[in-house]
Amino acid sequence: MWIYEKKLEYPVKVNTTNPTLAAMIIEQFGGPDGELSAGIRYLTQRWTMPTGKAKAVLNDIGTEELAHWEIIGTLVYKLTKDATIEQIKGTPFEAHYVNHGKSPFPHNAGGQAWTASYIQSKADPVTDLHEDMAAEQKARTTYEYLIRVSDDPGVIDTLRFLREREVVHFQRFGEALCIVQEHMCSKKHY
Repeated sequence: MWIYEKKLEYPVKVNTTNPTLAAMIIEQFGGPDGELSAGIRYLTQRWTMPTGKAKAVLNDIGTEELAHWEIIGTLVYKLTKDATIEQIKGTPFEAHYVNHGKSPFPHNAGGQAWTASYIQSKADPVTDLHEDMAAEQKARTTYEYLIRVSDDPGVIDTLRFLREREVVHFQRFGEALCIVQEHMCSKKHY
């Protein structure tokens, strides 16, 4: 059961119009290490986790990643909503605009559309949790790069929040991995 509050998990404040920055941030909207990929990956993997705790971790983080996807979409939209055609022409956002206008669309910074091949679900809880930990580290790194190229204080603040959530998710997946490994060891018959 869901209760939907009409507010983002974290407030998004954008101080500039910057289609170029939006074109880079869209990596986290539809790229292989972005929020959509993470959310779908974790929500897919949860069914084959052997413990209720591990399933809960994947479910909770998976749904939070979708909330982060909404934050990224809001960043992209706010960075472009007031952009004139002249401000868009010649920027990396121009190709996006031709196909999607100012609406966020799930693709990476290079314009390649999101695909399910970005995610994996092996039905091996140890393999899946290791992949999840690596995914969180890759997303953290991408956020660090985006923070470095941004000059908008509001955007940087939001990106820092998202980067810190990647660190927390990595830690929770590590804890889930320990729970799963203990469970699997207790089920072995020698």
